[in-house]
Amino acid sequence: MATAAGLGSRLDAGLLAGCVVLSIVAIALPSQAREPISSSLRRTIVAPLVGMQRSAEQWRTAWVSNEIRQAQADSLAMRAVKAQALIAENDQLRKIIGLGSRLQWGFVPAEALHSTAPSEEVVTTLTLSAGSSAGITRYSPVVAPEGLVGIIQSADPSMSIAILYTNPDFRASTMSADGTAFGIVYPHSSGGSGEDAYMLELRGVPTRATLKPGEMVYTSGLGGTFPRGIAIGTIVSQIKTPEVWTKTYLVRPAVTPSRLTTVLVLTAQRVTQGTGNIWGAMSNTDSATRHIVAAGDSITRMAAQLQARARAAALDSVRQATIDSLTRAGAIAPGGQAAPVVRDSSQLRPRVPVQTAPRAAVPRPDTTVVRRDSIRPDTTRTPRTLRP
Repeated sequence: MATAAGLGSRLDAGLLAGCVVLSIVAIALPSQAREPISSSLRRTIVAPLVGMQRSAEQWRTAWVSNEIRQAQADSLAMRAVKAQALIAENDQLRKIIGLGSRLQWGFVPAEALHSTAPSEEVVTTLTLSAGSSAGITRYSPVVAPEGLVGIIQSADPSMSIAILYTNPDFRASTMSADGTAFGIVYPHSSGGSGEDAYMLELRGVPTRATLKPGEMVYTSGLGGTFPRGIAIGTIVSQIKTPEVWTKTYLVRPAVTPSRLTTVLVLTAQRVTQGTGNIWGAMSNTDSATRHIVAAGDSITRMAAQLQARARAAALDSVRQATIDSLTRAGAIAPGGQAAPVVRDSSQLRPRVPVQTAPRAAVPRPDTTVVRRDSIRPDTTRTPRTLRP
């Protein structure tokens, strides 16, 4: 075994020495003789090494290009996510600016920082980027362009904490749009998933009052915490309860807390003065838009009906003209039925019944025997009776 190892080492040393000698010779040769030798070596002895080198270069090029494509795809995905977030944020900011322009005074804008723990499925509190130094106090209402968000629970000089309508401690006096039904809004007791987890309950509605699905409900202003007229949500359905003198309704809130980025906090003076019909005007605008769309659909249907009637009238006129022309030609009777087919011209003449006169009594001929030679054989008249 030692002999085989020594032989292998000597063989490796000889190959190395040969390669060194060949390298020196190749370097010493002129360029015209060097190129044929190097090309022949690349095609024969060094061909496997050259193939491995080319494969390694191709693999490295493919790996680098794949990394570049992956980086570009990740960059595009991040840009798309940021673009969607920016679009949503810009939309929210436009709505906040519009709400501020309608309120004109008595509010403090604040950025909403979600303080929900990862284990919680429902947003119940918000951290706001404005505090008591900006005029925010405890129990100040928090609103959004869509409607009521919550109420301030605590206020520090630079930030504040707001509880939302999903918080178990939240209550708000509520009324219908026409002011005929009043009640108290509570968080919905039975939980759900998604947007159904943010449902509300309107309790204490008198039995004589009836709220229809889709009807808006607003803050009533009773109690002095919330001003009158802030949108809360829409009626979904009535909930069966053991109460006899009151009704309970399921309400879908107008605001989704998980999508809030900016809110407005109303000051105490604004709560005292009220907010007017700001959210009612927005609801009226949406209702007017729906009415306009419905009117457009109605006009389209009426136009289609008128077109169908005009087409039917045109077909009736063409059919009547055809019937009149055929009637004048005699192919159709005046009543619209087919005329009888005349096979002979004699059928066109009216048939007059022929009255025949009663036959007169013809006297029976006399049977008296006469002579046969008294009658001429060439006569054609009736033979007469000869007198005796």
